[in-house]
This record gives sequence, C-alpha cells and structure tokens, in this order.
Amino acid sequence: MTDVLERQLKDITDPLAIQSLSQGAEALVYTTNTHPYLPDQGSETHKYIIKYRPPKPYRHPTLDGQLTKHRTLAEARILQKLQIIGVNVPKLIYVDPRKGVIWMEYIYGKSVKQWIWDEENAVDTKEINGTGESAMVKPVLVSVGRQIAKLHLSDLVHGDLTTSNIMLTDFDHGSTASLKPVLIDFGLASQAALAEDKAVDLYVLERAVESTHPVHSDTYNQWLLSGYLAEYDDNGKVGKQKAKEVIAKLEKVRLRGRKRSMVG
Repeated sequence: MTDVLERQLKDITDPLAIQSLSQGAEALVYTTNTHPYLPDQGSETHKYIIKYRPPKPYRHPTLDGQLTKHRTLAEARILQKLQIIGVNVPKLIYVDPRKGVIWMEYIYGKSVKQWIWDEENAVDTKEINGTGESAMVKPVLVSVGRQIAKLHLSDLVHGDLTTSNIMLTDFDHGSTASLKPVLIDFGLASQAALAEDKAVDLYVLERAVESTHPVHSDTYNQWLLSGYLAEYDDNGKVGKQKAKEVIAKLEKVRLRGRKRSMVG
C-alpha cells in the first residue's frame, strides 16, 4: 500500500528522488534534495520535507477532496502564522492544497525525546545536578516550554505535543545555549482561544514525558512548565492572568485523567 501511495506522490511532484521518513494515519512524510520551484537550490547538502495527504478510498471522492484541501490549507496557514510571529517552526516553502502536498524546511537535529535519552545515557560524563539528571537538560526544557507558550499565546494549540514532535537544532556550538527547539507536525493543530484547549495540550505533553522519560518525568515536566509560565509572565498582567486560567484548567484536566486511569 505504501508503494502505491509513493507512486501517487511521484506522479504529483514529477518523478524525483524521495525517501520515506514517517507514516501517520493522515499523511506520509518524505525527504528530498530537490527544491519545488528553484531546482538550483537543491543539492546533496540541502534537504526538504514533503508532507502528503493521500486520497482515502473509504471516503466519497468529493468529500475526500474537500477535507484534504481544508486540512492541508489549515496546516499551511498555521505554519505561516507561527513563522511570522516568531515561533520556531519549519519554514513553509510550497503548498498544493488540492493535491494534499506541503513542502517545507527540513529540520536538522534530534528530537527532544532522543536528545534526552542520549543525555541520560551519557549522564556519568556530564555535570550532574542535585537530583541526578544531566544539568544540560533544564535550560533546554525551559526553552521548549517558552516555545509552547508562544504557540498558545497566539491562540493556537498543537494537538499532538510530544517530545518526538519537538526538534533541537544548531548543535554546532556544543552548548545548551545554542540548542533551538523547533515545533513540528501541525497536522492536528487548530485555532483555540480557550484555556481548556491549551491545558489539554500541556496534559498530552506531560503524559508523553511520563511515558518516554519515566525516571525524571516529574522534574522534566516542572522545567517545561516553568519555561511556559515565564513566557506568559513576560507578557505582563494580561499574560499572567491567562497563565492562571490555563493552569487552573490543567489541574482539572489532570484530575479527569487520574479518574479515567482509576476506572481503567
């Protein structure tokens, strides 16, 4: 099935070299060295991401076409808006909503999940803080929290916040100060002004951290939240009030989650 979908994408983009990166329920993600409309920009040292929403055979063709166009446009608009207001996201390069194709910047680096795993595995060679985690992790997670706050302050939610969907780039300088968090995969993102929606976003991330980094998850989540609140605080009284609303809703979302866990 994947081979069929890949052939569909090649028919759309003209035959070009693509390499599969990931496959989700709604979209396939590929890398390519070819720029969509500036061929001389492509090279062995330049990569781009192609995100493709293939046709769904179980849906009526007209409905499927409308949904594909709507979801592709929505994701592209969110990426463009976040790029303009200064949230770290992949740069939007090209979009064909009717064909379900988004071409964007390739982010070089590691996911936050993999980076933390690497730090934890090498903890004996790192500076250790009082709780036993690598001291390098805290400033990175605080920075990640700030990026998520910028997203929420723009009244957008990610919809699938995990440490796999946040990349760290700029490794060349060899210090945490040079590591820049970049939010990726906005296929489930949406406009959301309600504190409840933002709280759910944070709760999803908390649970993801507990699942992938269980030993120090409480500390990691505290650092993420401290960065998140610091960014809100920087926005004055209005920001502080909004932060209070989100945290109050987060407590309620956590309570609902615990009740569901107890019920099973």
